[in-house]
Formats: sequence, structure tokens, C-alpha cells
Amino acid sequence: MTDYPLNRFKGLETPFYYYDLNLLKATINELKNNIKGYPYKVHYAVKANANPRILHEIKEAGLSIDCVSGGEIVAALAAGFKGDSIAFAGVGKTDSEINLGLNHDIFCFNVESVPELEVINEIAAAKGKVANVAIRVNPNIDAHTHKYITTGLNENKFGINLEQLSDVVEHANSMSDINLIGLHFHIGSQILDNEPFKMLCDRINEIQDQFEAKGIKFKIINVGGGLGINYSIPTKEPVPAFKQYFDTFKQNLRLREGQELHFELGRSIVGQCGSLITRVLYVKNGTSKNFVIVDAGMTDLIRPALYQAHHAIENISSSSAETEKYDIVGPICESSDKFASDEELPVTHRGDFLVMHSAGAYGEIMAMRYNCRKLPGSYFSE
Repeated sequence: MTDYPLNRFKGLETPFYYYDLNLLKATINELKNNIKGYPYKVHYAVKANANPRILHEIKEAGLSIDCVSGGEIVAALAAGFKGDSIAFAGVGKTDSEINLGLNHDIFCFNVESVPELEVINEIAAAKGKVANVAIRVNPNIDAHTHKYITTGLNENKFGINLEQLSDVVEHANSMSDINLIGLHFHIGSQILDNEPFKMLCDRINEIQDQFEAKGIKFKIINVGGGLGINYSIPTKEPVPAFKQYFDTFKQNLRLREGQELHFELGRSIVGQCGSLITRVLYVKNGTSKNFVIVDAGMTDLIRPALYQAHHAIENISSSSAETEKYDIVGPICESSDKFASDEELPVTHRGDFLVMHSAGAYGEIMAMRYNCRKLPGSYFSE
């Protein structure tokens, strides 16, 4: 459980992100313990959090990296990651981003369309290089998560549909400057039930059997990420259920001899180690609602406004034994700038500090300057 140094917080300008590096290290150690002895490789998904200090800790732990933009590749390189540890995904890679990846000899491009495959081949040929490629497959599996973060259905924009896969593989293998090394999958995010991952394993087994019947084998299988975290009671599960997650693949996916299994985990690595710290500006009592107005807004943590997500909220400065129900809202001129409705907190006053838990993923990285606000700062436990 994170210990919040209230005396230190009193001297800092709010809102800001606070990261428990001990929890981050414990999370990474648990992850590594569950893949030890298996041909597994984990790429950290930079889109979850690109704070330089966080990237440094992840690099020191020996993880690889997953990027979805040229900017993320630049951030990874600046943090000390080598090109051969970078997997580059995304449906809309620009020519300059492809050039950047080729210039740094990245591990793999996760390709999402035939036109993209052809452009990579063309640019690689012009450089006299061969690009390592994995084809992203849309397995048409419903991950039963929020519609904004599901990615594995036919109606989603990601990947190659199963009906087209055989032709695309054949096309890739015919290209002079493409080295097809594997298949890539990703079915969605914040998945708490392992059944969709088991379904993915079954689908991959079928696909591999079909290609092996044609004499085609792949060096790597990349199953993406998607493992969720406990937003409701973060103190109950500060480290995600890595054992059950990895056991699902160990027990259900039939890897071939010499084949590697790659993962792209983000939220499950950094989600619980980060919190948004905000100060109460005003408590406004109405006839049917009591409002706690804080200095953080949707510009600092957009998930509640964007996904209707809920983060556990704690008042760490009130000593009151009595509680009240409040709507927790921010200062942005939008009705959607709300963190919680009817949140039960100790009686709260102006100047109190609130903690919004489980904000280490898709918090700071999605902050913006709407209303010309400053971006939130970041501080660390050590």
C-alpha cells in the first residue's frame, strides 16, 4: 500500500502525479517471476505512461518496449532502449515514422494493412534494408470491455481479418525487403476475465495449424496486452494477477519448438503505482447535491470523462469520523468534468488533499492544456 507523505505534499503545487517506485518495482518483479524459464518476452506499452523516470525504471528492469507512434520511439530511445527491443504498432504509421524505425533497426513493425505493408517494403528497399514485420490479426474475439478500448472485433479498425490473412501472409513472403517473423494480436484493454485470453489461445492454435499445413511457420507470436487492474479496491490488489494471466497462455497456447511468445503490457505494469493528488478548492452544498470542487480537472485525468471510468478517491488530510456523499468535480468549463458522483468521504473542507488512485496508466500521458491550463507535475517516492 502506498504511503502518502502529506507534509511533503503541502509544499507542492497541485494537481500532480505521485508515483510509488517501490510498488512499480514489486510489480515488475512479480511479472518477471511468472515468465522465468519460458520463451516469453514482455514489451512495455509506452502509451500507458511515458514519464522519463518510469521509462528508466522499466529499462533497468530489462523489459522491451512497445510503441504506437514515432514520438514514443523517440521517448524510448531517449530513455536508453535499443532499437532492437522496440515493437512498433499502429494503423496509421507515417512515412517519417517508418523511416525512423528503419533508421534505428527496430525489432519489428506490427503491420495492420496491405497498403502499410507495401509502403514499408518500398521505404526499406530505398534504404537497402529489410524490415522485420509481424502481421496484426483481428481474431474477432469480444473482450467484453468498454467499447472505446475493445480492438479485436471485425468492426474495429485494427488488424487483418481472418478471411484475408492467408493472402496477406503470402503477399508479405513474396516481398524482397520484408522479413515476416510473426503474427500479432491484441483484443482489448482492461480485461479482468481470463476467458477472452483463453479464446485467443484457441484461435491462435487454429491459425497456426492452418499455416503449418501449408509449410508456413512463424518465429514469434505476439498476443498484445489487455490485462486489467483493480480500480474499485486498489489496496486489495496493488499488484495485478500475473500468475493467472500467464498461466492461461502456458496452459492453452501451443507454442512450436523454438517459437517465442511476446506480450505488450502497459496498464498492468504502471496503473497502480501512480496517483493523482489534488487539493479541495471549495465545498458547495446544494439542495440535492453536495459538491467538492478540486483543482484537478479532466485536463489532468480524462478517463472519467472519456470512459465514465471511476477511480477510488481518498481524503488523506481529513480526520473526521463522520462522512458525507459528494460529487467530486473539477474546474473545467465542461459538464463532463466530473470524477465521481455520490462519493462517500470523511467530511471534507477547503484545502484538504484528495488522492485519485490507480492513475499510473492513461493519466499523466493523456493530460492536456484545454482552458490553457498547466500540465500536472510529477513526483516520486524516492
